[in-house]
Amino acid sequence: MPLSGDLFIGTSRARTAATFRAVAPATGQPLEPAFAGAGTEEVDRACRLAARAFTGYRALAPDERARFLEAIADAIMGLGDELIERAHLESALPRERLSGERGRTVNQLRLFADELRAGGWLGLRIDPALPERTPLPRPDLRQRRIPLGPVAVFGASNFPLAFSVAGGDTAAALAAGCPVVAKGHPAHPGTGELVAQAIVAAARDCNMPEGVFSLLNGESHELGAALVAHPAIRAVGFTGSRRGGLALVKIASERPEPIPVYAEMSSVNPVLLLPGALERRAEAIAEGYVASLTLGVGQFCTNPGLVFGIAGPALDRFASAAAGALAGIAPGTMLTAGIHAAYEEGVRRLRQHPRVELLAEGTEPAGPACGRAALFAVAGEDLAADPSLAEEVFGPSSLIVRCRDADELLALVTGLEGQLTMTLHLEDSDEALAARLLPALEQKAGRIIANGWPTGVEVAHAMVHGGPFPATSDGRTTSVGTLAIERFLRPVCYQNLPQALLPPELRDDAPPRPRRVDGAWRLD
Repeated sequence: MPLSGDLFIGTSRARTAATFRAVAPATGQPLEPAFAGAGTEEVDRACRLAARAFTGYRALAPDERARFLEAIADAIMGLGDELIERAHLESALPRERLSGERGRTVNQLRLFADELRAGGWLGLRIDPALPERTPLPRPDLRQRRIPLGPVAVFGASNFPLAFSVAGGDTAAALAAGCPVVAKGHPAHPGTGELVAQAIVAAARDCNMPEGVFSLLNGESHELGAALVAHPAIRAVGFTGSRRGGLALVKIASERPEPIPVYAEMSSVNPVLLLPGALERRAEAIAEGYVASLTLGVGQFCTNPGLVFGIAGPALDRFASAAAGALAGIAPGTMLTAGIHAAYEEGVRRLRQHPRVELLAEGTEPAGPACGRAALFAVAGEDLAADPSLAEEVFGPSSLIVRCRDADELLALVTGLEGQLTMTLHLEDSDEALAARLLPALEQKAGRIIANGWPTGVEVAHAMVHGGPFPATSDGRTTSVGTLAIERFLRPVCYQNLPQALLPPELRDDAPPRPRRVDGAWRLD
């Protein structure tokens, strides 16, 4: 499909005087075409249209919304290699990686379609009336979850498909019954336009209400601010920097009617190497660690940027093996010049710290915006004295922390900020120490991993991709997996309503769905 650079306001295209171009990170050269930059007028039009669409869209049967999600998935696959080539051009990510990401994107759309049909997301609860109960009778109480309203979704820089225009936030919001106004990431507007074409085509084919989806592009922070501040927007999904996420949280909280912002922001995903595991397989762990650290030039939110171990010969073996493996890693092109500059500054800060030791670097860069892997080490007491050493450096950089003993390890972990993930490498002999550490890990992370690596997030019912602040702005939620739909729903209780006025799924003659009746779960 040809790219026009136009905005999508519902199914209509729009052009503005303000334009920008994507830049190919591999060459630093601007790409055609020029893309329209949305302003406050376009934000207002898209949001008002979404608000009008909400009434009809939320009233659709779950199966109708499920078919819409499946149609989007089919349309994205129908884009073929054109989508992969444009995403590769705009992100420098390998085509194989992008093909896998496309598969994840369409699979999560289909997973939410299945979830809609299963019905558990409705949260149905019925407490029948007890008119004879003493001293007070109980009224008839029935509960379900309903959609919040239009959702603003911000595309992420590091996942131009799976966390972007039709990514997990969009899939969850549309599944919940919420129209979406997407703010495309300026690094890959062509990819976003192609995906938006697929969504709009699916909306037409499925007779969705006009305005169920819009795409606004632009480089300015003012665009995102105006979108979050618009009174028609009822929730926000964001993946990006802590600074960007907190700016949106502030705007949302200062509205006349505050709204929730579900922001995934910052995580160093600590890895804990317990003594038995280090003694038995230090070199093998080091190999997996370096592979995880440098995957995708380290540009994953689950990148293992901090490693803890108890000082001794086994940890030295690990550090030596990791340094040797990392020294042979060729730098890859990072997503944008800005991300590369921020990474270089983070590495420079660690390199110049008087208590930090540089263990190894990857080979010399051979092109623009190449991220050279870097491995550092520091004593546990020095990390305790300067907690800023544990701050995220987005890219293939990591810090090994040498702890005196298990007590210092526990103290340091307890003092960390909230994380998306925490990982344990352990043997049977380590289980007592792991049990001692586990309560602290539960308080600090949304996902706890044993003998694996945090990169690679399975899209599944039990997955949690979230965590305590600052990993996310709300640690009670996840942005991956079917539980993500709950971010865009709220409960409503209906007391003593006549059957004719009840939502169909709460009536006595409702089709079978998972529900809790008088406190007992019924799945028939």
